[in-house]
This record gives sequence, structure tokens and C-alpha cells, in this order.
Amino acid sequence: MRGRCPIAHSDHLGWSVFRHADVVAVAVDHRTYSSRVSTAHAAVPNGFDPPQHERYRAVVDHYFSADEVARLEPRFSAIADELTQGLLRDVEVEFVERFALRFALRAQCAWLSWPAYMEEALSDWMARNHHATLTGDRQKLDEVAHDFDAAVRRVIAERRAHAAAADDVTGRLLREHTVDGPLDDDEIVSILRNWTVGELGTMAASIGILLNYLAANEELQDRLRRAPDELPAAIDEILRIEGPLLSNRRVTTTAVELDERLIGAHERISIHWASANRDETVFGDPDEYRPHENSADNLLYGRGIHDCPGAPLARLELRVAVASLLGSTRSIRPVPGAHAIRAVPPAAGFQTLLLQFCG
Repeated sequence: MRGRCPIAHSDHLGWSVFRHADVVAVAVDHRTYSSRVSTAHAAVPNGFDPPQHERYRAVVDHYFSADEVARLEPRFSAIADELTQGLLRDVEVEFVERFALRFALRAQCAWLSWPAYMEEALSDWMARNHHATLTGDRQKLDEVAHDFDAAVRRVIAERRAHAAAADDVTGRLLREHTVDGPLDDDEIVSILRNWTVGELGTMAASIGILLNYLAANEELQDRLRRAPDELPAAIDEILRIEGPLLSNRRVTTTAVELDERLIGAHERISIHWASANRDETVFGDPDEYRPHENSADNLLYGRGIHDCPGAPLARLELRVAVASLLGSTRSIRPVPGAHAIRAVPPAAGFQTLLLQFCG
């Protein structure tokens, strides 16, 4: 599509944008391409435009400061090490369920200091939401969203009952203000929904993509075991080659011409990050592993004012998970004759991934 029809229209996605330059043009022009794609369920902060967007980002950004994130490393490392030690050695292991999903769920609950019952609730929510998305069942999607919000409101109510003693992320969020006043429960639920919904699927997908790539590239595995300081750049580059987040939505605020296509006001736009990160005019051979040369153009965490505020947290989780898996094994290999089952869009990564861990 990048070569034949880089700006394409469909009933399902509206206008799809595939090339790197066009994706960046849309992402950075928030006046023409609004992120307020839903008035019924606007997500805080990325579902808003200025000036509301800046007010909300001022609240959420400090939760991802270098000091905040660094304090989480021992907790995440303990989760990763426990899961790694639980992987059987020298036999086939279904990696997505045994590690990727569990790490994503446990790390999220640990970060937010959520009770143990939320891990099971989130796991159930992910499965139901995935099925409803694939079938396009609007009623089921609404039911799943309602159930998720109800679970989060239960946590909020429990925290509010002990607000004076709660100094964890969720407890602190209950006491946040914008210039317009204290956050209400709907805003808090939206922030927590955005952090959780946006985190779990992409984190699990990212870990699966990384391990699949490393299993097929044993020389890179060995190099990263010897030089773990190279892990952050390696992780970003592997996830450029195969993206864990396929696309985001925008809506035009006015008629605009994009690459000689006239697009009317209030039209849906889908910006395809995974395609842009494989644009041959920017990266040459998109499958070539060149972490340092490609880093400046890598759109893994977005671009513009709506770039991912949680990028530092995600990078820590991914580094800790991969470091634990590499550090506890001699080799990670594909299972001979086994075929990975890829996730069905709009999900990315793998439904099933069989690997062999040699200790």
C-alpha cells in the first residue's frame, strides 16, 4: 500500500495513511487532525486536544519521570525472574500465555498497587475484549468496557476509603488536580483505563515479538547476553521491524489535501505506525537490524504532542523482561516444526508462540 496507494479509503478505517512522512505529518498537526475521535468515551489524556490535553498531560507525565520509573525496577525484576524460573527447560513452552501475558498483567498491577483480584479481572477482560473486537459486536464491546470501568471504580472506592494512607500511584491519582480543579471519578477511571488498556495488549505483544525475533537470531542473543547495555536500543529496533501497535485514529477538523488526496472535514483518519516504521524510503531494507542508524526515525512511541507518556515505563518493563530471559538461559530457540500463530488485527504479535529455553 505504501507504494501503490499510500492514502487509501475504506468503510472500515476511513482514510488510511501508510508512509512515514505522511504519518508524521498527521501526528504532529493536532489542529488539523484531532485526537477527539470519540465524544462518548474520550480517553484522558490522548483523546483530547489542546488546551485540555496539556492540562491532563501535566497531571500524568510526572508518573513517568526518571525517578518514578527507576524505583520500579526491583519490583519488575522480581516478577520477571519468578516467571522465568517457572519456564520448563529443554522442552517446548507456549510463551505467550506462560510469560508474556502474565508479566504484562503482574507488572501493571504491581505498578498501580492493585489488589490480587484485579489480575484475574484484567485477564478476563483482555480475552472478552479481544473476542468482541474480532466479531465487531458493538453491544459486547460496550458490556466489556462497562465491566472494566466497574472493576476500576471498585478499586477507587477501596482506595478512597483509605486515601490518607495510600501513597501508591492509584492513591496519589485520587488527589490530583488540574487548573480546573480536582479530578472527578470519571476522569480518574479514564486515565486508569487508558494506562491499562493501552499497556496490557501492547506489552504482551511486544514481549512475544521480541522473543520470536531473538529466537530466530541466536548471534544477536549471544551479543546481548554479553552486552546487556545494548538491550534498550535493540528492543526499540526489533519493535520497529515488527510493531506491537498497528495504528491510531484521528479525525479531520477541516478539509485538507494530503498527498494530492482531498479529504473533507470530520473524516476518520487511521495512521499506520507499523507501516510507517517499515517505509523503505526512510529505513532502506526495513528488515535490516540497524538500531543506532534507525533510532531517530523510529515511531514506536508516536510523534507530536500525543506521543506515549508511558514510554519510559514500557521501556523499563521490556528491558527487565528480556534481560531476565536472556540472563537465565544459554539459548532460546524456535521449536522445530512448530508454527507460531499470529494475532489477528487490530491486535499485533502472536496468539501462540512455541519456544524452547535451554538453561
